[in-house]
Amino acid sequence: MTPLVDPFGRAITYLRVSVTDRCDLRCVYCMSERMRFLPRPELLSIEELDRLCAAFVARGVRRLRFTGGEPLVRRGFIDLLKGVGRRLGRGLDEITVTTNGVQLAEFAEDLFRAGVRRVNVSVDSLDRETFKRIARRDRLPQVLEGIDAAERAGLKIKINTVALKHDNAHELPDLVRWAHGRGFDITFIETMPLGEIDEDRTDQFLSLTSVREDMASYWRLTDLPDRTGGPARYVRVEETGGRLGFITPMTHNFCEGCSRVRLTCTGKLYLCLGHEAAMDLREPLRASADDALLHETIDAAILLRPKGHDFQIERMSKPATARHMSVTGG
Repeated sequence: MTPLVDPFGRAITYLRVSVTDRCDLRCVYCMSERMRFLPRPELLSIEELDRLCAAFVARGVRRLRFTGGEPLVRRGFIDLLKGVGRRLGRGLDEITVTTNGVQLAEFAEDLFRAGVRRVNVSVDSLDRETFKRIARRDRLPQVLEGIDAAERAGLKIKINTVALKHDNAHELPDLVRWAHGRGFDITFIETMPLGEIDEDRTDQFLSLTSVREDMASYWRLTDLPDRTGGPARYVRVEETGGRLGFITPMTHNFCEGCSRVRLTCTGKLYLCLGHEAAMDLREPLRASADDALLHETIDAAILLRPKGHDFQIERMSKPATARHMSVTGG
């Protein structure tokens, strides 16, 4: 079938799929303490998610990343991975999962058996009290246990850390040393203005440009051409021998080479993380067992894809989108 190419000539080869907006943490930069999650009947079934993934693979998507909320809280998620995994080597190159790690110890072996070989695990602090303050839940021991289990299961692990000026800025070098000492890549992420939360993001915003400049004063950082499908730009820390990534939506627009679109657990296809432009795929999906209308709708959606996101540092106090990251897929 015809590959998906947006109006700016960018091929769509990467689909991020949110299987639920629910999460077992309440991270301060992501959501409010008292979140109202979607009613379960509004979510696509596991079978519908599988069918949508198949449709995108048929149109040239070669990488699928499953996210949430927290994907491991979704009942039937492993069954979905098993179904999608049958397409590996038949148009699909890779299935990956982003998780907060809380339930990873229970599911690590199941993930590997389903065809997953890489997981991204969010770790914003190695200090238990700091972790508890950021996540609003005391779950660091479970996360570290999950990372150990994932390593035993044969999964390659990358650590994701949201950089927060007042909570973990001082700890970032220690997180790099810890991750590289375990043989893990680590990526820092600037906080993004998605959804209303309980505090002003401007107060916590930390420029990764300044973080990199600071680290370059005591480490040798060598730029790398490596790409893993996402927006991170990588360096090698010569003193540790490990790879460090920077995702900088606020201080450096990374849209020019973006190959990603995002599918929510309700069937909305978002064409850009920082825009409200979206198309409902649930209605055409359910309208017919034939996928012709579904593919027509996907084609119409891709034509709406903007050139770039609308994140601006000076407007950090107000969200760029009404939806939270947990809705779009982290």
